[in-house]
Amino acid sequence: MDKVTIVGAGLAGALMGLYLAKNGVEVDIYERRPDLRKTDNIGGKSINLALSTRGLYALEETGLVDKVMKIAIPMKGRKIHSTDGELAFQPYGRENEAINSVSRRELNKLLLNAAEETGLVDFHFQRKCIHVDTRRNQLVFEDTKTQDLIRVSASVIIGADGANSEVRNAIQKVPRSDLHQEYLKYGYKELEIPPDDTGNFQMDPNALHIWPRGKYMMIALPNIDKSFTLTLFLPFEGEDPSFEQLSNEAELERFFIEQFPDAYPLMPTVKQDFFNNPTGLLVTVRSTRWAYNTSVLIGDAAHAIVPFYGQGMNAAFEDCTILAELIRKHSFDWKKAFKEFEKSRVEDA
Repeated sequence: MDKVTIVGAGLAGALMGLYLAKNGVEVDIYERRPDLRKTDNIGGKSINLALSTRGLYALEETGLVDKVMKIAIPMKGRKIHSTDGELAFQPYGRENEAINSVSRRELNKLLLNAAEETGLVDFHFQRKCIHVDTRRNQLVFEDTKTQDLIRVSASVIIGADGANSEVRNAIQKVPRSDLHQEYLKYGYKELEIPPDDTGNFQMDPNALHIWPRGKYMMIALPNIDKSFTLTLFLPFEGEDPSFEQLSNEAELERFFIEQFPDAYPLMPTVKQDFFNNPTGLLVTVRSTRWAYNTSVLIGDAAHAIVPFYGQGMNAAFEDCTILAELIRKHSFDWKKAFKEFEKSRVEDA
């Protein structure tokens, strides 16, 4: 059976590797970043994930749902925070229905471990993909430590390399391929509400907290260490307020006291977090061509979506579920499976 090369060891790449390994396929996964299991937990560009039905289904199929639910916190609805401190709870569904807050990093670690434990998945970290030839099934990676170039011949290529996918760039060279990419004028900052002095949550942990403020907003999702990861979405520039305008601590303090009066006292490191953490970008990607020859795209590489819908990971996990099903259906005839995947999946995504 062909050995599969996956570009990207994020959530989609690791899960797809696990799916393939459980079907007896050997997999090489290349990732530009270091192995996050061996690096310090550096915050700054993560939005907690809202795991819902489609994502849970994939985890059930791969035998991971119980492990994941141990690091997840159910959120039964959204809790809206007004500027005068009034709270309003809006349930997501019927009784006992919830979406689940989970750390992107912890979930990714769990997926990496599960894939590696199959004995059929090999990870190659700090390998940046710089060229893909989908006609000849060849890739070039740069070792980010030594800058050496590594050339790889692959029978099958799966691009799980995110919104700026190098594999997508190669597939888009095929005639009649449409690509729409749109960067929002908004960015985001990761902030934090730590546990209180007794080690407990400072807000209701079973809700997704939202501070809606018209043209901008802040959200907070709970973590199993009793903290909350907050994400502040603001225009980059021009608007009042914007990241450009909040250029010093005095301006930032005034802004938070006026707009988030209930949250500000709970955020002792807000100034350090705001000025030290990077400003993340938000992009939407829609592409009509996901497959060519024996190469295919999944996840953000095919259909990056802004985080407000809470469906980026869930849609990527569903990609893996459907693609694995089609690969089995076509008895590992990769071209047939990828062609049907593209035909059946693009519209839904």
